[in-house]
Amino acid sequence: MADHGIEILLVEDNPDDIELTLLALRTHNLANHVEVARDGAEALDFVFGVGAFSGRQLRDGPKLILLDLKLPKVDGLEVLRRLKADPRTRMLPVVVLTSSQEERDIVDSYQIGVNSYIVKPVDFSQFVDAMCQVGLYWLLVNQAPAI
Repeated sequence: MADHGIEILLVEDNPDDIELTLLALRTHNLANHVEVARDGAEALDFVFGVGAFSGRQLRDGPKLILLDLKLPKVDGLEVLRRLKADPRTRMLPVVVLTSSQEERDIVDSYQIGVNSYIVKPVDFSQFVDAMCQVGLYWLLVNQAPAI
């Protein structure tokens, strides 16, 4: 992977949640390079370097995907399914960040291969703390294999 600093793909369709997540990441200096995909199709295009992102190399990241489940065009579980089915992206860390507390969503996410499942805290300070912990762990503490 090319080193462009910290690279996160945030897959979220709610503008308020996008702004809140970016603010939480910036608060802890974890937002050096964040891309936002507003639906599942755009996320897949970004990761695989097709469509509007043709020419973008797979090796250029992202290092972490924060994935909402309830997305237009292609839902989050299908995005996760496609990422984990492809040998080029199978080991990419994916953290589901969603408001869904439905047991079926949690079970399906883990069966498909999600690395972590986080229900978005409603309280702002708890949300900022959760984003800090996620960012610090997956981007700084976790030892990822060289892909």
